[in-house]
Amino acid sequence: LHQRASRMGAMRLKQELQQKGIGAEAIADAMAQLKSTELERAREVWRRRCGTPPQDAGERAKQVRFMLARGFASNVVARVLRDDPDE
Repeated sequence: LHQRASRMGAMRLKQELQQKGIGAEAIADAMAQLKSTELERAREVWRRRCGTPPQDAGERAKQVRFMLARGFASNVVARVLRDDPDE
Protein backbone atom coordinates (compact mmCIF):
# COMPACT_ATOMS: atom_id res chain seq x y z
CA LEU A 1 0.00 0.00 0.00
CA HIS A 2 2.70 2.48 0.96
CA GLN A 3 4.74 1.73 -2.14
CA ARG A 4 1.82 2.36 -4.47
CA ALA A 5 0.41 5.33 -2.55
CA SER A 6 3.04 7.64 -4.00
CA ARG A 7 1.74 6.93 -7.51
CA MET A 8 -1.97 6.18 -7.05
CA GLY A 9 -5.03 7.86 -5.64
CA ALA A 10 -7.13 6.56 -2.77
CA MET A 11 -9.95 5.29 -4.98
CA ARG A 12 -7.59 3.14 -7.06
CA LEU A 13 -5.84 1.78 -3.98
CA LYS A 14 -9.18 0.96 -2.36
CA GLN A 15 -10.23 -0.98 -5.45
CA GLU A 16 -6.96 -2.93 -5.50
CA LEU A 17 -7.26 -3.79 -1.79
CA GLN A 18 -10.83 -5.02 -2.32
CA GLN A 19 -9.70 -7.20 -5.23
CA LYS A 20 -7.04 -8.76 -3.02
CA GLY A 21 -9.67 -9.68 -0.42
CA ILE A 22 -8.56 -7.33 2.34
CA GLY A 23 -11.15 -6.80 5.07
CA ALA A 24 -13.44 -3.77 4.99
CA GLU A 25 -12.20 -2.45 8.35
CA ALA A 26 -8.55 -2.58 7.26
CA ILE A 27 -9.45 -0.82 4.01
CA ALA A 28 -11.35 1.90 5.89
CA ASP A 29 -8.32 2.50 8.14
CA ALA A 30 -6.01 2.72 5.14
CA MET A 31 -8.33 5.13 3.32
CA ALA A 32 -8.53 7.41 6.37
CA GLN A 33 -4.73 7.67 6.37
CA LEU A 34 -4.53 8.25 2.62
CA LYS A 35 -7.22 10.96 2.48
CA SER A 36 -5.08 13.36 4.51
CA THR A 37 -2.29 13.27 1.92
CA GLU A 38 -4.38 12.93 -1.25
CA LEU A 39 -3.84 16.48 -2.53
CA GLU A 40 -0.08 16.45 -1.94
CA ARG A 41 0.30 13.04 -3.58
CA ALA A 42 -1.79 14.16 -6.56
CA ARG A 43 0.33 17.28 -7.01
CA GLU A 44 3.50 15.20 -6.99
CA VAL A 45 2.15 12.71 -9.53
CA TRP A 46 1.01 15.60 -11.74
CA ARG A 47 4.43 17.30 -11.47
CA ARG A 48 6.27 14.12 -12.46
CA ARG A 49 3.97 13.34 -15.39
CA CYS A 50 2.90 16.75 -16.74
CA GLY A 51 4.86 19.46 -15.00
CA THR A 52 3.30 22.37 -16.86
CA PRO A 53 -0.25 23.73 -16.79
CA PRO A 54 -2.40 22.71 -19.77
CA GLN A 55 -2.26 25.15 -22.67
CA ASP A 56 -5.63 24.25 -24.22
CA ALA A 57 -8.78 22.24 -23.56
CA GLY A 58 -7.41 19.12 -25.22
CA GLU A 59 -4.29 19.07 -23.09
CA ARG A 60 -6.36 19.75 -19.97
CA ALA A 61 -8.67 16.84 -20.78
CA LYS A 62 -5.66 14.56 -21.27
CA GLN A 63 -4.21 15.55 -17.88
CA VAL A 64 -7.58 15.11 -16.17
CA ARG A 65 -8.03 11.64 -17.69
CA PHE A 66 -4.53 10.63 -16.57
CA MET A 67 -5.13 11.76 -12.99
CA LEU A 68 -8.57 10.14 -12.80
CA ALA A 69 -7.16 6.88 -14.15
CA ARG A 70 -4.62 6.97 -11.33
CA GLY A 71 -7.52 6.98 -8.87
CA PHE A 72 -7.52 10.56 -7.67
CA ALA A 73 -10.90 12.12 -6.89
CA SER A 74 -12.28 14.63 -9.39
CA ASN A 75 -12.29 17.46 -6.84
CA VAL A 76 -8.61 16.79 -6.07
CA VAL A 77 -7.74 16.75 -9.77
CA ALA A 78 -9.58 20.05 -10.27
CA ARG A 79 -7.62 21.64 -7.41
CA VAL A 80 -4.30 20.36 -8.76
CA LEU A 81 -4.97 21.79 -12.21
CA ARG A 82 -6.40 25.05 -10.86
CA ASP A 83 -3.74 25.73 -8.22
CA ASP A 84 -0.28 27.08 -8.83
CA PRO A 85 1.90 23.95 -8.76
CA ASP A 86 4.71 25.83 -6.98
CA GLU A 87 2.57 26.67 -3.94
